[in-house]
Amino acid sequence: MKMILLTITFVAALSLCGFAAETSAKSGKLLHVVALKFKAGTNAEQIQKVETAFRDLKKKIPQIATLEWGTNVSPEKHDKGFTHCFVLSFKSEKDRDAYLPHPEHKSFGKILGPVLDDVFVIDFWAKE
Repeated sequence: MKMILLTITFVAALSLCGFAAETSAKSGKLLHVVALKFKAGTNAEQIQKVETAFRDLKKKIPQIATLEWGTNVSPEKHDKGFTHCFVLSFKSEKDRDAYLPHPEHKSFGKILGPVLDDVFVIDFWAKE
């Protein structure tokens, strides 16, 4: 009987730990990281148009909590041709999910598409 009680207690504790970890992870901010690689021959004016259009998404899509961006300055030479990185944050997966099909996001894709060689996207819940 003690063994059964001990097993039940152990399983319950593990379940609570998993629930607490999941709740904790989702109480922070959801980061959406987008790295861009432009096609060879893309000129500075075309790149600036993409930069401006991406930055303007923050003004047009209320679900975006923050938007930061920059160009690669790493001396490590592991960028694989990706030059630009945009980091957006969302308060919830629901907000991120509203951003993805948003008409302004789709409109931005039409500006980016003709000059895009490759894109890398990753989302994660920020941890300390």
